[in-house]
Amino acid sequence: MKSVIGKQELASYVKNQLNMFFPDNRVLYESDLTKYLNDVMDRMHYCFKHIHRPYYNINDSLQFNHLHSDHYAMFLYIFSNTVWQIDKDENLASKLFLLNKALHGLDAFYSIELPEIFLFIHPLGTVLGKAQYSNYFAVYQNCTVGATEDNHYPTFSEETLLYSRSSVIGNCTIGKNVVFAANSILINTHVDHDKLVVGNYPFNKILDNHKNVIDRIFK
Repeated sequence: MKSVIGKQELASYVKNQLNMFFPDNRVLYESDLTKYLNDVMDRMHYCFKHIHRPYYNINDSLQFNHLHSDHYAMFLYIFSNTVWQIDKDENLASKLFLLNKALHGLDAFYSIELPEIFLFIHPLGTVLGKAQYSNYFAVYQNCTVGATEDNHYPTFSEETLLYSRSSVIGNCTIGKNVVFAANSILINTHVDHDKLVVGNYPFNKILDNHKNVIDRIFK
């Protein structure tokens, strides 16, 4: 995968942002970041190679642009999660998470386990909780995945698409190839494969979905 800037410059870029946004006594150096970048970029490459959209795959060449906000939001989530997985470094993982939140208005905590293949599409105001996610998960702006008061989170099968301002809350089991229409809200509900969810709980309509999520979004 081609990056607009090299790994060393990328490490310096992130370091400068973190030290500016979080000027505490724990100053970060490039070496604190470069040790993770091979793993981070490997994860980015695997994710991006399944996304055949403008700005991701250009003339059959994958590209990561740190100045493309969706790219960078995905990068910062993967970076924070990688730091957490490898070293459980809560300070660095938190700073990367909070930088993502400050720059993109995205709440994707470092310990949540998004799948290997996912896509953020201008995800301003989106909150992703500790659900069980599967590959080909795509989310737009102002979406919420969260728990009810009894701390039950949704479980998603592969190929899930959340359009803007949709919410999936509580003990929801979502089948493969399910699309949530804009402004839809689902709570504690099972959804079969190949469905389109519209409307607000408890008055949702569950319609047939005749086009798969991969064709809609990833291709």
